[in-house]
Amino acid sequence: MGKRVALVLAGCGVFDGSEIHEASAALVHLSRGGAEVKIFAPSIEQRDVVNHLKGSPTDEKRNVLVESARLARGNIQDLAELKASEFDAVIFPGGFGVAKNLCSWAVDGKNCTVNEHVRSTLQAFHGAKKPIGLCCISPVLAAKVFPGCEVTVGQDKNVDGRFPDAETASAIAELGCKHICKNVNESHVDKANKIVTTCAFMCKAPLHEIFDGIGTMVQEVLKLA
Repeated sequence: MGKRVALVLAGCGVFDGSEIHEASAALVHLSRGGAEVKIFAPSIEQRDVVNHLKGSPTDEKRNVLVESARLARGNIQDLAELKASEFDAVIFPGGFGVAKNLCSWAVDGKNCTVNEHVRSTLQAFHGAKKPIGLCCISPVLAAKVFPGCEVTVGQDKNVDGRFPDAETASAIAELGCKHICKNVNESHVDKANKIVTTCAFMCKAPLHEIFDGIGTMVQEVLKLA
């Protein structure tokens, strides 16, 4: 019987929701691993709506759950309904929606607040000693909720111009967590906390390398489940 995995989305689109390639990669690797997946998102208003063609905000209002349903092909539930007891693991793809909708990292950095349902979901899986997978910017959720944990967002220096958001590693360290430097095709396993992280689009890399890195994260989550 396959592992039961909850996938939590933050909207649809890199600049104001979940990063579509990351969400798709996670789903493909979960499918390949024989997992049974259910998708969730909080029913809240997005912090902003971005015109992805122009890269600029609009005056629109959109709901995170409704937008996430695009990625889930309509098969999605409100995050408030997620019960950790019904799953073996949880995974959070990245995208600016994580830093805008699931928490306020995009505005407040390490002083951010985390959405109540996101926080309670993370705490429920952690408390039950069930693995948590995070990629791209979403490791900051673990850093904020679980001081002392180990995560990676890639490198702590902008190596060869490939890690333009390397300062995120310093902010994670300031929260009392340990940042582990990893390449884009690797993931880090915090065995004590059962938290698995990979940097994905925090690195400027070919799409197949990002896809492979997410694959290592998914594989490690399924091993721990």
